[in-house]
Amino acid sequence: MKTQDLTLIGYGAIGRALHQRADALAGVRITHIVVRPERVQALQQQLGAGVTVTDQVPAHTPLVLECAGHSALTDHVLPALSRGIECAVLSVGALSEPGLPERLEAAAKQGAAQLHLLAGAIAGIDALSAARLAGLDRVVYTGRKPPAGWRGSPAEQQVELDRLSEPTVILQASAREAARLYPKNANVAATLSLAGLGLDRTQVRLIADPTIDENVHEFEAHGAFGQLEVRLRGKPLADNPKTSALTVLSALRFLHNRVAALTL
Repeated sequence: MKTQDLTLIGYGAIGRALHQRADALAGVRITHIVVRPERVQALQQQLGAGVTVTDQVPAHTPLVLECAGHSALTDHVLPALSRGIECAVLSVGALSEPGLPERLEAAAKQGAAQLHLLAGAIAGIDALSAARLAGLDRVVYTGRKPPAGWRGSPAEQQVELDRLSEPTVILQASAREAARLYPKNANVAATLSLAGLGLDRTQVRLIADPTIDENVHEFEAHGAFGQLEVRLRGKPLADNPKTSALTVLSALRFLHNRVAALTL
């Protein structure tokens, strides 16, 4: 069986869940965890000697898995790629920042490394990226959350979230504009954009929906291949209601495929 050592960037809700569940994957071992300098000592004491906690990606690591947020791509993933370290990222929404996809690609080429953009909280990315090869005409993403899920966002200036009695559109724009205004909700739209028509041609609708109690992701795509419709009602992580449990499972699937004899 293959073995895979890796460095994990970030130890929030996703990082903790990955660290706990990776032990169940035969052949996968998290050797290092990268966090902010002020967290290193306390987290090392908490986790013990089984893993090394640091504030920098070690030069000898064969693989980096990022789950720390957008700034981690510029602080850690870019230099790791340029040094030839293979990387996988969950904070795909960061790639809506102008110029960042090109910088990441250039760093990967410089280091002869590969960057993997993980699907995270959405399904159907494999089909969408395959359909793109024949030509896509239209991709529309709709994100629905209960009103409480939009607290702390520009939606609070548009509607009275606590008084909504029916589903209400809070944004209809391009994926690039959606990422700019709602950066904490950008990952799914950015992932669809990168797999399909790009940030400026992918349409996004964000909806505050008092009739639901979970996050709902939907997209439809039209092109030479035919028509694709995907609807996903995602359950959140137990210790972070704003994060989809499928995000963690997406990363675990990626790690499983690194070591499994048969992959899908």
